[in-house]
Amino acid sequence: MPARPGERKPLISGNWKMHHTHLDAIAVVQKLAYSLLPADYERAEVSVHPAFTALRSVQTLLDADDVPIALGAQDVFYEDSGAFTGEVSPVMLAKLNVSYVIVGHSERRQHFGESDEVVNKKLLAVLRHKMRPILCVGETLDEREAGVTETKVLGQLEADLQGVSPEAMASLVIAYEPIWAIGTGRTASPADAEAVCKAVRTWLAEHYGAGVATGTRVQYGGSVTPDNIAELMAEDDIDGALVGGASLDAERFAQIARLGQPAK
Repeated sequence: MPARPGERKPLISGNWKMHHTHLDAIAVVQKLAYSLLPADYERAEVSVHPAFTALRSVQTLLDADDVPIALGAQDVFYEDSGAFTGEVSPVMLAKLNVSYVIVGHSERRQHFGESDEVVNKKLLAVLRHKMRPILCVGETLDEREAGVTETKVLGQLEADLQGVSPEAMASLVIAYEPIWAIGTGRTASPADAEAVCKAVRTWLAEHYGAGVATGTRVQYGGSVTPDNIAELMAEDDIDGALVGGASLDAERFAQIARLGQPAK
């Protein structure tokens, strides 16, 4: 695969959602680490995002065996501490050596009513504690059919990035995940995904400058599989994938992390 503009290294992130106990998580990471070779890590950065209950177990494994897989979280609360029953603070995640935190996932927006204001607070909290947000944006099927995809996505960027400086943008990853493609088996065509990711990059250039736009990684998420990853990654503005169901199986996720390259 040719070098990407600005030498952006693809990021392949496995979002396990509400799957895998801590014991399951250990087994999957062990198998994933065994399946990936040094050349695979040179080709792409890999992160796994277990449930909160498995973070410590996975962190211990990654650290003990010096596995070059980044630890990620699926969500965070925006306060450092307090009377917020059931929430997990950025301080807690940072102490577990979490590198990436997903914010604004469509399932959080849809099922838990997270507004752009809340997403923005979470994103700023992640940055404040020196972790890297993966900001999710995307449209519903109705919005897509109405022709307002770019309006929706760029509006989310405008709201979710309030107060984020150009310097802080160096830590940010943006994941375009069309809601209609998540867990449905339907995937945006590579050309459609590229069009939105390019629009995101154009918006970044207009609001943060060409340097930020060139350096920011933009992932695609939505029914990514070993069968479509190579086509998606062939597009100039797609810099990796936020993978759901296919990341639960170590062998399938390893093939995606290899960007569709055959195992050696």
